Parts: sequence; C-alpha cells; structure tokens
Amino acid sequence: MTAAQAHDQPMSTALVRSEARLLVPALMFIALVVAAVASLGTPLITSVATTFHVSLDSAQWTLTIALLSGAVATPVLGRLGAGPHRRATILATLAIVVVGSALTVLPLPFAWLLVGRAAQGVGLGLTALMMGVARDHLPEERSAAVIALISVVSIIGAGVGYPLAALLAEFGGLRAAYGLGLLVTAIAFVTAWRSMPAAPEGRSAHVNVAGALVLAGGLLLVLFLAGERSLWSRHLAVAVTLAVAAVLLLCVWTVSELRTKTPLVDVRAVRHPAVAGANIAMFVGGSGMYLLLTLITRYAQTPHSAGYGFGLTTFVAGLVLIPFSVLGFVAGKLTPRVRMRIDGPLLLAGSAAIVGGGFVLFATARSNLAELLAAMGVLGFGVGSFSAAMPGVILAVTPKSETSSAMSFNYVVRSVGYSLGSAIGGLVLAAGTATGRLFPNNDAYTTAALVGVAAMAITTMAGLALARRRSPETNPITAPVGVPGLGRSSRTGS
Repeated sequence: MTAAQAHDQPMSTALVRSEARLLVPALMFIALVVAAVASLGTPLITSVATTFHVSLDSAQWTLTIALLSGAVATPVLGRLGAGPHRRATILATLAIVVVGSALTVLPLPFAWLLVGRAAQGVGLGLTALMMGVARDHLPEERSAAVIALISVVSIIGAGVGYPLAALLAEFGGLRAAYGLGLLVTAIAFVTAWRSMPAAPEGRSAHVNVAGALVLAGGLLLVLFLAGERSLWSRHLAVAVTLAVAAVLLLCVWTVSELRTKTPLVDVRAVRHPAVAGANIAMFVGGSGMYLLLTLITRYAQTPHSAGYGFGLTTFVAGLVLIPFSVLGFVAGKLTPRVRMRIDGPLLLAGSAAIVGGGFVLFATARSNLAELLAAMGVLGFGVGSFSAAMPGVILAVTPKSETSSAMSFNYVVRSVGYSLGSAIGGLVLAAGTATGRLFPNNDAYTTAALVGVAAMAITTMAGLALARRRSPETNPITAPVGVPGLGRSSRTGS
C-alpha cells in the first residue's frame, strides 16, 4: 500500500461514517413527514366542511382517502423498493406527495382537495422503504435501533402534525394548515434527493400488476366498509355484499400470489409462524391502539353540556397528544436496548399489556384532564414500545432483500387494524347514543374501553404464544452482535 493509499483509506472510512450520520436523520425525517402529512385530515375536518360547504361525512373523506391510498400504495412500493430502482421509487413517490400537497393549498374545488389528499397518502408506503435503506446501508449495530425508531416516528407523526395543523387552521385558515404540509414535503424531497443511496447491486423486483389491482380492490372495499359505519345500519344488504366481494378478492389475490413467480408479497414468507403471529398481533393490537386514541381525543372535545367531557378546542385537544408522542419516542429509544435482554415477542406482549393498562385507566378514571393525559401517556409508551419491537420480530426471519416488502405488508395490516379500531369505536359510541341526542352516554365510553381491554388481552396472548413458538434459529443468542433476534435465516438471500 502506498502512502497516498494509506492516507486515502482513513478519509474514505470517515466519509462513510459521515454519510451514515446524515442518512439516519434523513430516514427519520422522511418517515415523520409522510406520517404527519397523512394525518393532517384529522384536525381539519370541521374546517374543510365549512370552507367547502360540504357535510362532515364528506369532509371525513379528506382523512379516509389518504389512508386508503396509503394502504393500496404500500405493498406496491414495498415490492419496488426491494429492487434496483429503490432511490428512484422514493424520489418519485415524494414528488407525488409534493404535487398532492400543492393541490391542497391551491384554491381549487373540493374534488381536487380529495385528489391531493390521496396523493399525500401514497407517501405512507415510504416507511417500509426507509427501513430497507437502513438495513442495507447502516452497520448492523445501528440498523436495528434505527429501524425501530423509524417504526415509532411513523406512529407518533400524528401527534406532531395534529396540534401544528390545528394551530395554523385556527389562526391562518385551512390553506395555511395545508401549506405546512407542502413546506415539509418539499423539504423531505430535497432531503431524499441529497441523502438516499442506490440499492445494492444484484437486486430485481417485478410488480405483478394484475395482483396489485386485485389487492387494491380488496383493500379499498375493506377500508371503505370500516370507514362508512352508517352503511351497516342503513343498507345492511349492500354492506354484506361488499364484504363478501372483499373476501373473494383477497382470496383470489392470495391464490394468485402463491402461483406467480413474481409475487407482490411473498405469501409463503408471511405464513412463517413468526411473521404470521406478528401480523396477527399488529392487526388486533392496532385496532385497540387506534380505538383508545380516538376515544380520548373525542372525549376531550365533548362539551360539558353532554354531562361529561372537557369541551376542548381542536388545537387544545391536539395538545393532549403531546404525552402520546413524547412517551412513544422515549419507548422507541429504550426498546432496542431492552431487546438485548428480552425477546421480541415478549416485548410485543408486554407492550400490549401496557396499552391495556391505558384502557383500564381511561375506563376507571377520566374525571379530570390530568387523568386523560396520563392515559394518553400510557398509550404512547405502549404503542412506542410495540412499534419498535415489531420490525425485529419480522425481520429476524426475513432476507435483507425482502425487508421493504415484508414490512410493507405489516403496514397494510396495521392500516386495516386502525380502520377497524376506528369503526368499532364509532359503532359502540353510536349504540350508546340515545335517540335525539348528539353525544353518546358516558357509559358508552366505558363499554368501548372494555372492548379495547379485550383486544389488547388477545394481542398479549398472541405475543406470548409467538414467544413459545420461536425456533432456535431466531433465538437472540445466535444473532449477530447489535441486531437482537436476527438469526441466520435472515441472512439468506441478502
């Protein structure tokens, strides 16, 4: 080795470390932005209704359509992200999100606002791609912790965007709130342009277009039925017909995925006990987690005239989410360290039990705002820990090349679970609303909380069952240093 080469080698190593340091905040920022922007519809529903002179049900679609487009786009982006054009996929997706954000700001009719919100929702599929980048380009001792935090910030993004959007809407109007989305998505695009590396060589990914369309149809029906609660009470026959159609479409998709050589999602890998158990836990647990989040925010905004509630404004109600975001982030930082001593499935079970404790707290003590904040904090800590532990359980049996695809499927499951949790909360509260009354009885919230306790108990048992079934290959003892639970099976095909 010449003196010049010896001199260049440390500089090259330093450059790699510098790029890794820049990559981590970029991954976090992009995951946070797409989650926060997709959640902008939540605090702005009333403002949309008054600004565009539409009903609240119609305005609700500014949130629903973002979740729908995100659920449909996620598996497609996950497959594209597993191939050689991951950087181009990330940039193109962020460009779509930026254009959608511009449509929400421009003085256009309501239909264009929905188009813009749908485009913003597509960005939700980027979270799994950020995990794939972290696993491919960060040292093993850092990738697990970074992936866990990416999962957490994708959850707490709503807690960050909600109060900011509500504040801007209150003082600057609807367009100012959506303008925040345009600003941060444009910054995210520039960040990705400067920091996203190319995928490793030798990757290939083919999108099964027919399978993607069938999956999209099934998911659209499932999420539509979960969001349109009134359809079940007013047009039961139509709802049942659509539900049967959704089941048939998803069954057709599963069969086609098993037969094709280029599946959108590796269904055989999804059937692995660890992956299947984790997705079941995510589905049931996600339903419960989102249920409690919606119960607390709705309860906080209920006026005193209902006999309970605190009558908080949209902005102040958004501040109630701060304990959720802060403690969720704290849990996300702690979980990778805890995983050095506790297996991933046990962490899932423990996290679900913590969320169950939040439900118990809300069911028994909500007479003052401090108790409500405490329940929100417990929920945030449980959700943060659950979200941080989930990727490790799945990626322990997933090749590096399939990281984006495997996690994208998990996020589809999460979206469906969230929608189901929202629907369950709405149905329980609607059943507890007396004829002619605008707000449900206080006892309806207790009933909904008990439903959540049951959901989290099921999730806890699923985590415990998964811990008992873990194979010797995924035992943390055999994992590489710094990646708890990452066994040999995860290195095949990488």
